[in-house]
Amino acid sequence: MPATETLEEAKRLMQICNACRYCEGYCAVFPAMTKRLDFTDGDVTYLANLCHGCQGCYYACQYAPPHEFAVNVPKTFAELRAETYRDYAWPGIFKGVFEGNAKWVALITVLATLVTVFLTYWIQGADVVGGVHTGPGAFYKVIPHNVIVYIASVPFFLAMIAFIVGIIMFWRDIGAKASDLFSIPNLIQASKDVGKMTYMAGGGHECNYPDDNFSHGRRHAHQMTMWGFLLCFAATSVATIYHYVFGWEAPYGYFSIPVILGTVGGIGIVFGPIRLLMIKKKADPAPQDTKRHGMDIAFLWMLILTGITGLALLALRETAAMGLLLAVHFGIVLGLFITFPYGKMAHAVYRFAALIRFAGERRTS
Repeated sequence: MPATETLEEAKRLMQICNACRYCEGYCAVFPAMTKRLDFTDGDVTYLANLCHGCQGCYYACQYAPPHEFAVNVPKTFAELRAETYRDYAWPGIFKGVFEGNAKWVALITVLATLVTVFLTYWIQGADVVGGVHTGPGAFYKVIPHNVIVYIASVPFFLAMIAFIVGIIMFWRDIGAKASDLFSIPNLIQASKDVGKMTYMAGGGHECNYPDDNFSHGRRHAHQMTMWGFLLCFAATSVATIYHYVFGWEAPYGYFSIPVILGTVGGIGIVFGPIRLLMIKKKADPAPQDTKRHGMDIAFLWMLILTGITGLALLALRETAAMGLLLAVHFGIVLGLFITFPYGKMAHAVYRFAALIRFAGERRTS
């Protein structure tokens, strides 16, 4: 559990907001807030991760700075969320990665990519890497299938374990029932809220970006990014079934299910993050946690690079550039998997957990 001044500031703000209740219909935070009279550390940690940063409450608030109450819920909650990611990181020795996150993400990704390219050329030779390979199994002539699977599986499954441990600690600290985490109705409702980005609509008029104006841009860019990522994951899953169940080896036809899913997903994780970077650049810094912008930007660039190299690999897979592109793309994906639990990706995990809790509270109220 984070133990900082941010927790105390969050409690102070919730006491003020709970007395005012002007923003009660704005998002999930305020209905959840009204169910409480006093606020524990766990309560405000839960509410902070329930916040989607739409910033509607900041621009609507009569007590926002320069008022002496200095109510700035989006900024305080953003700071508290970042402390959540750090304090629930597992193993604990990696908590420091959240400090100077952009530097660590860049370093790890560059090293993973350079090592992958170097080993591919060293083991396979320049003739193989720079050769033209076509037909089933073409990729595996450069990097064997089992090498790709085993090396990528290690950081991916470690990341999943890290997230599971983090959720367990988070769920315990916010005082939720274990049964609620696995409740089918709660999971369905939370999934619907995530898919539609329900609570990124502020008071019903979408987010306030770049200032107090209303805009659909942030929600749409988030949806493009999220669905792009999920489609890429779906493409990999279908390709896994093709390989192990039917014995069909990649690369697959341009109109096959994995390629269509991967292409649409790749476009999503390129243009969605680019739009988010543009929004972040011109957004009002007052209601934001500007100290952690580096973590946000690093994650967005990781997605962009993953998408660009994946699409380039698809477009040039029957040329001499395929081998190098495969090694570069694989190295970037490894960097993404390694840094998953220690960067901005954590927000999706804890926000989903908070939405599950909120779904349970609504059902029992």
